[in-house]
Parts: sequence; structure tokens; C-alpha cells
Amino acid sequence: MAFSRSRIGFPLKTLAQAALVLACVPAALAGEVSVAVAANFTAPMQKLGAMFEKESGHKVVLSFGATGKFYAQIVNGAPFDILLAADDTTPAKLENEGKAVKGSRYTYAVGKLVLWSPRDNYVDSEGKVLNSQFNHLSIANPKLAPYGAAAMETLDKLKLTDTVKSRFVTGENIGQTYQFVATGNAPLGFVALSQVMTDGKVTKGSYWIVPENMHEPIRQDAVLLNKAENNDAAKALMQYLKTDGARDVIKTYGYGF
Repeated sequence: MAFSRSRIGFPLKTLAQAALVLACVPAALAGEVSVAVAANFTAPMQKLGAMFEKESGHKVVLSFGATGKFYAQIVNGAPFDILLAADDTTPAKLENEGKAVKGSRYTYAVGKLVLWSPRDNYVDSEGKVLNSQFNHLSIANPKLAPYGAAAMETLDKLKLTDTVKSRFVTGENIGQTYQFVATGNAPLGFVALSQVMTDGKVTKGSYWIVPENMHEPIRQDAVLLNKAENNDAAKALMQYLKTDGARDVIKTYGYGF
């Protein structure tokens, strides 16, 4: 009987040790990915980052700002793994300049521009408020922010640029542009639809979704940067953003594909 007990006890101890080792495996394999995110994609990426962390065990570090500024930082050696840009030209430029992994670039969302005010019944459904005597119009810097460039294209098409440019309140990026309107520094502004939409609905104020033929498509590309060529966490996140679950979330913020 003593022999029998010895035979039983050994496997149980071994299994307990194996279970402890396996419990440590996810933590040991978990990686970290640093992502430079265009300001318009702040809310969706915060949600997607949390989902990805929960499902993968990897840690996601997010930085939000203007695509143009991120480009300058990346060229100067900023330690980002992924760029989620507000355009498709910046990631392509980084690829061509040898700063990003060739073939990793793809469009993760197509943005929509909206003229928005936190005031109810202030912006009409055709944007005719732009012909009124408002005091300020918030717009993102068109040299740094693709949504700002799209806003300028829209005003040019409407032949209103010369009329309203003296009333511009210019944000460094689309996040700051939104804040100018939300805090009342400007009664209305051109922002990203994603900033005012949740679960497929604009949650506050009045708005005009700018027709897509008023400006060039706002194709937003993701690209894997050279630093992350061997980063499994970064590669996994790039793939995750293509999944149906991730795209369902992105759609609820007003983006297309």
C-alpha cells in the first residue's frame, strides 16, 4: 500500500507544478505595443485597445494626436510600434522612406467629416448655417490634420473660404478642434463624426454630415513601424483591427471601410 500511495502522490504533485507553470505562460508571453493614434480615432481605439488587451493578454499603450506631428516624431526616432493615421498618404510615405514595414499598410477605417454644434437646432441638415453671422468656426490645422484639409476642401467647394477664414479658430489636431466647439469657444466647427457619435447615433447637439463628394475620401491607414518588425503584440493588434468584431465597433462611431 505504501508503494501505491507513492505512485499516486507523484503525479498529483507533478500536475500541480505543471498547472503553476501554465498559469505563468500567458504573462510570460504577453507583450506590449505602443500605438500612435490619430485624434479622431480616440474613442474607438480606447474601446478596441481594452478589448484587445482582454482577449490577447498583451498591453496596449496609446498616444493620441495629429498625424502630421506623429510623422515628424517617428522620423526623429519616436518609439512607436504602429501608426493609425488619419490619412493614407503618411503611412505610404513612411513605407517609401524605409521607416515602416513594407506590405503592412492597410485601410482600417474611412472617416466622415461633420459640421457640428453642441446647440440643438443650430446647424441645419444642409450646412446653410455657414452663410450666417456666427462669430467663430473651429477647424483643424489643414497642414497637420487630414480632417482640417477636408474641411478646407468643403469650404472651397461651397465658395465660402474667403468669407469665413477670418473667423477660424484653428486646432492643432481634430481633438483640440472638437474641444473648441464643445467648450463654447466656437459655436460650430468641422469635426470627425466619430467624436460626436456613439452606438450609431449623434448624442448631442445639431449637425450636418458633409457629403463625401465635397472632399477627398478620408482613408485612414494603419502601418507597422520598423521598430515592431519582430513584435508579436504589434502584429497581433494589426490583425485584430481587421476582425469582424473590431469592425463592428468601428462602424458604431460612423466610420466606413
